[in-house]
Amino acid sequence: MSDIKSIAQIKQEFEQSGDDKEALYVQYAGDSRKGVQNLITKYQKEAQKLVKERERLETMRFFEHKYSEYHAICGIDEAGRGPLAGPVVAGAVILPEDVEILYLNDSKKLSAARREELYEEIKEKAICYGVGIASPERIDQINILQATYEAMRDAIAALMPAPDLLLVDAVHIPEVETKQVGIIKGDAKSVSIAAASIIAKVTRDHMMMEMDALYPEYGFAGHKGYGAAKHIEAIKKYGPCPIHRRTFIKNFME
Repeated sequence: MSDIKSIAQIKQEFEQSGDDKEALYVQYAGDSRKGVQNLITKYQKEAQKLVKERERLETMRFFEHKYSEYHAICGIDEAGRGPLAGPVVAGAVILPEDVEILYLNDSKKLSAARREELYEEIKEKAICYGVGIASPERIDQINILQATYEAMRDAIAALMPAPDLLLVDAVHIPEVETKQVGIIKGDAKSVSIAAASIIAKVTRDHMMMEMDALYPEYGFAGHKGYGAAKHIEAIKKYGPCPIHRRTFIKNFME
């Protein structure tokens, strides 16, 4: 009996085996212990989920494959067009061909914890990435749409190597000579745009957390500057702070 492996030892074997667990399934198929059979069931389900996830990611490479004659395909997206406070941030990302970043998706469809994990993985695996930021003052000066375009151009300019094709979420960026392909809801249809959306979103969220420490009465850590009821109440009570967009909050001011 001493030669029989414990369930903990078998679990360690499964954990160390990587993606190829078929030999272990066969080896322990005849083990009648419930704990062992539960382990087999668990890892088989995880394998099935991984297959589905890789299939989903492959559908998100449609545009990258369609334009595969281009060598530096850049996804671009923004975060923060709608808030009452804080900057608008653009992300631009060039990924290696067929890079695997599991669970990559539109940033809005991900939990904050998942976004943070992917943010680090994207920065590690990307060929390059860039960030562009337009301040609240700039937004008030030239309007949010033009400020967004400006942030996107800055993000593109930060890339090295320079892209030869831009995949953009829905819009066409003016004053950019590089070929652009606009994709409606592109952050859910292109791995490159999804990566850019995460870079933009997490960068902006980090900035708003820093602003929360400076202006705690507004609750920026919770709503990130968007028009939550508590945020509007705070504007009415305390007035605007330096990062509020004056053109966005004029209806709340007496």
